[in-house]
Order: sequence, then C-alpha cells, then structure tokens
Amino acid sequence: MDGSAAPGGPAGLRRRLGVSDAVLIGLGSMIGAGIFAALAPAARAAGSGLLAGLALAAVVAYCNATSSARLAARYPSSGGTYVYGRERLGPFWGYLAGWSFVVGKTASCAAMALTVGSYVWPGHAHAVAVAAVVALTAVNYAGVHKSALLTRVVVALVLAALAAVVVTTLASGAVRADRLDIGADASVGGLLQAAGLLFFAFAGYARIATLGEEVRDPARTIPRAVPIALGITLVVYAAVAVSVLLVLGPDGLAASGAPLTDAARAAGAAWLVPVVRAGAAVAALGSLLALILGVSRTTLAMARDRHLPPALAAVHPRFGVPHRAELLVGAVVAVLAATADVRGAIGFSSFGVLVYYAVANAAARTLTPAEGRPPRWVPVVGLAGCLLLAFALPPSAVLTGTAVLAAGAVAYALRHGRAGRG
Repeated sequence: MDGSAAPGGPAGLRRRLGVSDAVLIGLGSMIGAGIFAALAPAARAAGSGLLAGLALAAVVAYCNATSSARLAARYPSSGGTYVYGRERLGPFWGYLAGWSFVVGKTASCAAMALTVGSYVWPGHAHAVAVAAVVALTAVNYAGVHKSALLTRVVVALVLAALAAVVVTTLASGAVRADRLDIGADASVGGLLQAAGLLFFAFAGYARIATLGEEVRDPARTIPRAVPIALGITLVVYAAVAVSVLLVLGPDGLAASGAPLTDAARAAGAAWLVPVVRAGAAVAALGSLLALILGVSRTTLAMARDRHLPPALAAVHPRFGVPHRAELLVGAVVAVLAATADVRGAIGFSSFGVLVYYAVANAAARTLTPAEGRPPRWVPVVGLAGCLLLAFALPPSAVLTGTAVLAAGAVAYALRHGRAGRG
C-alpha cells in the first residue's frame, strides 16, 4: 500500500500531510485569537499570578498532548478522543468526548469568526464573520492540503506581529521589572481560573490528532508534531505575556480591552497598532480554519458510528474530504456568527475541551507498554488537571457546560434504549 488512503476501503481519506504540515496546523490552531483575547481576563482572575497560571495551563496541556499523541499513534483515524474513548473506555465515553468537542468547538468557531469581524470592520462584525465562515469552509472543502498551505501563511503573519510587539515593548522605556511580581496578589481560585482561561489558547493540538487519517506515517508523525507545536506555542505565549506585563502591569492588563494594542501604545509605538489589529484578525482566521477542519472530522467519525446522521460520513470522491460534514458545520457556525453574541461561549468551550481531554487522559492510562503507554504520571496529572481547571471556570460556564453534556448523555441513553428494545 502507498498510504494514500486510510483503512476502510475507498471511503478513506487521503494521507498527504507530513510532520511540518501537521506542526503548522497545530500552530495555526493554538497561536490564534486566544493570545490576543485571553490575557486580560486571566489577569483579572489572577492579577500578577498570570504567568503562574500560564505555566499551570502549559503543564496540563503537555500532559494532554502527550496522552493524545500516544493514542493517536495507536489509533490513526479521524475523530481524536472520540475514537480513543470508544476503543479504550467504551462507546459512551467516546460519544461524550465527541459530543463535548463538537458542541464546544462549534461555539468556539463562532467566537473566532466574530473576532475577525470585530477587528476587520467593527461596525459590521456579524456580516464579516459570516463571510469569513463561508470563505474558509470553501477552502476546507477544496482539500486539506490547501488548508495546510494557507496555514503556513497565517502562522508566519501572526508570529511576525507577535514578535514585533515583544521586541518593541521590551526595547521601550516603559518597561518596569517590578511588574513581574508573580502571584503576589493571586488567590488559589483566581490562579486556577486564569489557568483554565489560558488553556483555551493552547487547545489546538487536538487538531493534529483529529487529522489521523490524513497524515503520512501517523505512528511517527503525530507523536513528533504534537510536542513540537506545543513547545513553540508556549515559548511564544510566555514572551508575549512577559512583555505585556512589563509595560502595562497586572492592573493595566486586567483593565485592557485590547492588551497588545495598548502595550504598543504604552511603549510609544503607535505605528504598531494597525499591525497588531491585522495580526489579531489573521490569527482568528487561522483558528477558525483549523476549528472547522477539526469539528468536521469528529463529526465524520461520529456519523460513521451512527451517533450522528450517517449521511455526514460521506467523503468527496475528488477532494477526499468529508464534504457533507464540512458544509453542515459551516452552515451552523454561519448562523451563530450572524445572530449570536458568543463571548460567553468561550468559557463553555473551555469547559467542553477540558472534558474532552479528561477522557483522553483516562484512555491513555489504559495503554500497555507494548502499545506505547506514556509515563504513568502523565495521564494521572492530565486527568486531575483537566477536571480541576474545568470546575474552576466561571460558574455560568460550568453550569451551561454541565447541562449540555447531560443533554448529550440523555440522548445517548434514549437512542441505545430504543436500540435495545428493537
């Protein structure tokens, strides 16, 4: 076999992505609008403990990345933790992971689309958001390789904008070292909530795992791509957070609506403001691109198992993509972007993603050494960390997330109850 098709016959997806493509898709998912938006609410929650919250979020993200990479190498098929939970823990846990991912990330797609609109044309944010969803759905429909090529451009532009902010602020006279008094005024609850909010900005490496049927040599490619993408992202986030704190301080950062542009102004670099605004819009586009890609692949996997309508499992004969799933996801996100204020969906999305990774870590604990089990502490710390951060989020996010997951569990029980009686 040449590896161009996944197991399962002619309906399999084409394997065209190498390590560099997979890393770039992960970077495009993580280095997105989160870094432009998550710093201020994290500073409000933890004050000068922001950097400690970032470190905690990174530890949990590392555990999740390691568990996900080992599982993805063992089960290189579309669906990510939906597949891992199903195979290692049972059908219900796989379903719950898939449900939390699809629902939470669909809301996150709408949030990213509206972020694009708010930066590109604030007075017409909803219209721009819908246009962005339509355009990126078309890119994904034309084939994942084109998505990877576009992601290269997005990542390069965003990294250039962030690098300009870091260099300019650190070289300015507005820097004060005493503003890095880490954690002096942070409570434990505030630190955990900041970590949960900042985790939202890391939660993109699952996109590599959900593309399991489309990477070459997945047993080698996925375990290499995930930690590389995560490590690069952590370095970038830490540099940005330190530079912004040094210029604005924790109080100034907490009060800021646009921290990176405010940091540029405080550093006396007004010329950098439009660059940052453009970078934020491009970053949100990159996140939206990868989110639509990942949600459609999990939808495909759940449709194959008839947890969602089987028609969504169709793969386009020419482009080799789950075209019906992509069109449905794009349509739902477009409706949300046109009608909803999804700021509250960020907290719900974080809750859903943390539940998703909790299932991944529980599944990784069941791997044997022969199956590539990670160090024993990794899934234990990852599972505990995910649950701790999930329930430390704002109460509205916890209540909404719990209610939606419960609704999904009830739907599963009713469906299987009818199947049992039949």
